Amino acid sequence: MATLQIAVIPVTIFQQNCAIVWDKDTRDCMVVDPGGEPGRIVDALNRFDLQPQMLLLTHGHLDHAGGAKALKGLIDENRLKQGLAPAPLVGPDQRDTFLLDNIESQALAYGMTGLRNAQPDRFLTEGEVISLGGLRFDVLHCPGHTPGHLVFVEKTARFALVGDVLFRGSVGRTDFPYGSHEQLLESIETKLLPLGDDVQFLCGHGEGSSIGVERQTNPFLKDMA
Repeated sequence: MATLQIAVIPVTIFQQNCAIVWDKDTRDCMVVDPGGEPGRIVDALNRFDLQPQMLLLTHGHLDHAGGAKALKGLIDENRLKQGLAPAPLVGPDQRDTFLLDNIESQALAYGMTGLRNAQPDRFLTEGEVISLGGLRFDVLHCPGHTPGHLVFVEKTARFALVGDVLFRGSVGRTDFPYGSHEQLLESIETKLLPLGDDVQFLCGHGEGSSIGVERQTNPFLKDMA
C-alpha cells in the first residue's frame, strides 16, 4: 500500500466508515460512502489538503449514501471556484436504484434529518476499473446485502473496500425483503476469498481485517475452502 493512503471518518448514528482514499504521490482523491455529516468530511479533506475527483458508493443504503448529495454540493462549489469540473458521483450497480431513490423516506423512519436521495452520475458494473492517480480499483459485483452492492479492490496495494459484505467476525445483514444470505455467502466465497489471504479490507462499520484472518476465524466462513 505504498502509494495508497486512507482516512476513515465514522459518520451518523450508524457509525458508518466513510473513507477518504488518495494516491500519496499524485494526491488524487476520492470519497467512498459519504453516509452523512458532510461538514465533518469536508473538514477532514481540508485537514489533509485534498481535492476529491469523485465520490464512490458501494451500495444504496442510507447510511452509506445519505450524505452524498450534500457533500457533492460542497465539493463542487469549491471545485468551481478553482475552475474545475464537478466531481461525479459514481456507483453502485444500478440494481440499487430503488434504495437510492428512497433514502429520505427511510431516514424519516429513523428520525434522521439531512439525508437526501442520491442520483449517481453513472452506475458501475463488474469488470470496470476505477482509476485514481496510479491506483486501480477493480469493480466486483457482490450481491446479497443489497442487489447492487459493489466491492472495490486495489490488487497492487492488496487492499479492498468491501462495504457491508464482510466484517471482522461477521457478514452483512440479509434480513431485508431484497436480501439473500445464500447469495451473500456465494459472493464472499467466489469473489472475496479468491483475492488472497494477504488482502486487507475496510468494511462499512467497525474495524477492518484481512481475508486470511476471516477465512480462519469468521464463523460464517467455516465451511468455505
